[in-house]
Amino acid sequence: MNASEKAQGVELATKIAVIVHLFKSHFPDAKADLKPWRNDPDTLKLVDPHSIDIGFHLPGWSPRFQSRSMLVQIHFHQDFLDQSQRFIGVEATGFNHQGQAWRLSTVDNWQLEGNYQPAADIGEKLKCFCRQVFDVFSSRNNNQFSA
Repeated sequence: MNASEKAQGVELATKIAVIVHLFKSHFPDAKADLKPWRNDPDTLKLVDPHSIDIGFHLPGWSPRFQSRSMLVQIHFHQDFLDQSQRFIGVEATGFNHQGQAWRLSTVDNWQLEGNYQPAADIGEKLKCFCRQVFDVFSSRNNNQFSA
């Protein structure tokens, strides 16, 4: 779900701002997009209501990133008993003119996958960013929030 729509409370809005700052600290040329999804019925069918989605756009196609845009999805598990969401991981996906170029998932195996791999140092920065997102959402008593 678009980060702009998930930022309902001060705590979660602050965490989203921290995540944007962390990403930009690794990749200063990236421009954040808190509404990467269109608000049309076909797109909304594909959107996970239990994720926070942030787009990041580079000034142009980058051979080091093998992409022009990246989508960061912070995934949660919905607890239906107490209506809270628990952080489970991060997925980062790079897109080029042909569609998805690569993907990095902390829910899976922390390996970059795809036909077009970013440079090794970019991959390491992405993994470092993902570890920092874990720190933001996994700190003691801060890893869940009310829906």
